[in-house]
Amino acid sequence: MSRPILFSPIQIGNLKLDNRIVIAPMAQYSAEDGQMNEWHLIHLGQLASSGAALLTIEATAVTPEGRNTPGDVGLYSDDCEAAMARVLRGVRRWSDMPIGIQLNHAGRKASRQKSWEGGAQISPGQPNGWPTYGPSSLAFASGEIPPIALDRDGLAAIRNAFASAARRASRLGLAFIQILGAHGYLLHEFLSPLSNQRSDEYGGSLENRMRFPLEVFEAVRDAFSHDRPVTMRVSATDWVEGGWSIEETIAFVDALQRRGCAAVNVSSGGSSPAQQIPIGPGYQVPLARAVKQATNLPVIAVGLITEFEQAEAILGTGDADLIALARAVLYNPRWPWHAAAHFGVQIKAPNQYLRSQPHRIRNLFV
Repeated sequence: MSRPILFSPIQIGNLKLDNRIVIAPMAQYSAEDGQMNEWHLIHLGQLASSGAALLTIEATAVTPEGRNTPGDVGLYSDDCEAAMARVLRGVRRWSDMPIGIQLNHAGRKASRQKSWEGGAQISPGQPNGWPTYGPSSLAFASGEIPPIALDRDGLAAIRNAFASAARRASRLGLAFIQILGAHGYLLHEFLSPLSNQRSDEYGGSLENRMRFPLEVFEAVRDAFSHDRPVTMRVSATDWVEGGWSIEETIAFVDALQRRGCAAVNVSSGGSSPAQQIPIGPGYQVPLARAVKQATNLPVIAVGLITEFEQAEAILGTGDADLIALARAVLYNPRWPWHAAAHFGVQIKAPNQYLRSQPHRIRNLFV
């Protein structure tokens, strides 16, 4: 039996990966004033012993106002950096898995309740609420307070905040950065005509709507260690007529590649409550396929990929180069182990867990 593609090596920039399984960023809404704590050590620690190829820290705000909720992790202060450093020291003591970070500004979707509290907007006058910002003064949903439209000084401040967070990520020794340009957050808000109705050089045409996200990418790329990759997560479509489209996504990915982007993670949606998403197993894979056919960048597929053969088929048909797991690996943090056992290949496991190998499975662990 030939070795499954899922367990073959691949390279993203200078980052060499042992397999094609990556752990996607997953918001925990458990930080305090943007600072990581023991929960993040538990959460990241278990995932860092999963056998996946790399681990991505959840969406991390570059400014306090850029947090989606009061519980979001931040990387905008010395205290945030020190808290993250403590967590990383604990994880790295026992795992050599490459760890990266997703940087974000939530834009008009900032200042919200945690998911288990309902996710409603918190107005600036309420406890834990603050003003939000966006490309235009258009609320995300009916009845919500519209964001403040960013002026030139505001745009410059956010670009600088992304660059500052990238420098902190370098100091922390993080292996890569993923910029969040998806899910209706600030950079996606500039891309989508549903949220960007500016009349200056940052709105209107596709070239203009891409301008600010590309400026942010360049700022991060310049600020982050040049031997480590910077990638982007995109929403390939808004799932709304007249919104951001797959054709525009392909043009955006081409522009990113010309600026040194090392890989693209293809997601979708998030710009409008009117979205009509055909949710089902692998529902975003056709979007990854369309991007993959138009670029030679490594493409990461994500979204209701839960089964081992399903993941292998996506890679085998050339629809994507890597598979990102989120909820599936929360439910089953040993998903990569079980996939290796299914395909009859070896996978790395901590010495402390070697005796957990079932008697019926031979030579599973390296």
